[in-house]
Amino acid sequence: MTPMLEASGASTAAARISARRRTPPPTWLVVALACAGQFLVVLDVSVVNVALPSMRTDLALSASGLQWVVNAYAIAFAGFMLLGGRAGDLYGRKRMFLVGLGLFTLASLGGGFAQEGWQLLLARAVQGLGAAVLAPSTLTILTAAVPEGAARARAIATWTAVGAGGGAAGGLVGGVLVDGLSWRWVLLINVPVGAVVLAGAVLWLTESRAGERRRLDLPGAMLVTGGLATLAYGISRTESDGWAATATLVPLLGGLLLLGLFLLVEARTGAPLMPLGLLRLRSVASANVAMLVSGSSMFSMWFFMTLYAQNVLGYSPLEAGAALVPSSLAVVLGSKLAPRFMPAIGARNVAVLGTLVAAAGFGWQSTMTADGAYVTAIMIPG
Repeated sequence: MTPMLEASGASTAAARISARRRTPPPTWLVVALACAGQFLVVLDVSVVNVALPSMRTDLALSASGLQWVVNAYAIAFAGFMLLGGRAGDLYGRKRMFLVGLGLFTLASLGGGFAQEGWQLLLARAVQGLGAAVLAPSTLTILTAAVPEGAARARAIATWTAVGAGGGAAGGLVGGVLVDGLSWRWVLLINVPVGAVVLAGAVLWLTESRAGERRRLDLPGAMLVTGGLATLAYGISRTESDGWAATATLVPLLGGLLLLGLFLLVEARTGAPLMPLGLLRLRSVASANVAMLVSGSSMFSMWFFMTLYAQNVLGYSPLEAGAALVPSSLAVVLGSKLAPRFMPAIGARNVAVLGTLVAAAGFGWQSTMTADGAYVTAIMIPG
């Protein structure tokens, strides 16, 4: 009798687990997990900025090495993100979400314990690779979970706002951690958060893929990443050697050559990472150019303004992080207001208006001086 009861209980428990797996998770939970992944990705763009002076002192980084703490992450992220999106289509969005977040979390752990500058830069590059695999999956998981229409528009606006919130929180969180603990915790903080999100993703996300079995364009990914890295290295040499020096011109020309080869490969391969034909659509081309200009301006602004606040205005890491919160919160506000304005005045007009406002703010910030005031040099233009 007892074995029969045990077998019956085991089969009942198995049936409950199976039913739980077949039951789709609540939409809000899927959106929350996707937004949490995006939050971590953007957080690590900004959270290290306030820690840069402390990193430089502790690891004896040069001025160019300090730039590469940011560049290593950004270039790996940008170079491999198209590959990460394609991998999600082929091998499953949930799987790539888990792989990307796992890689990101482990790299954060390694960077937090770095003892040499090169170890930190390597960890930042691996973080960027993990983020490149993770970020596309967060958006596709969200759009698959929310029906098309107003609900999806709100979900995407929330995803965008959470990403911007990562930028807003990064400076403040980084300042608290550097002042209260050490610069290492701006990386180590990702470990427990990443572990919680990983556990939630394993339990509640469902697998999906595009169903199209096409190969990964590894040559394209390597060429675009190598081209961006080489080009960035050449630009970083201009500070010490000038624009006309051989040490500057060789990597600049090499980077442009690699990017040219990338375009050639994309034009000839059967499964390109970036279908060049899409850029013939004026709306697609203009939207991508706008995102390139605004994104590069925003990320470089965070880098320079945190150094300006600490090295020129004499702010502590916490004060420097708090100083950038208003500008980041403005991004959050703008991303929530934009969907409300688009039905009334049109998406194109909203994009143009936003670009003009941003350009005015960046132009104002460019007039800062060594004795600038916070309100007029950082807060209002930001």
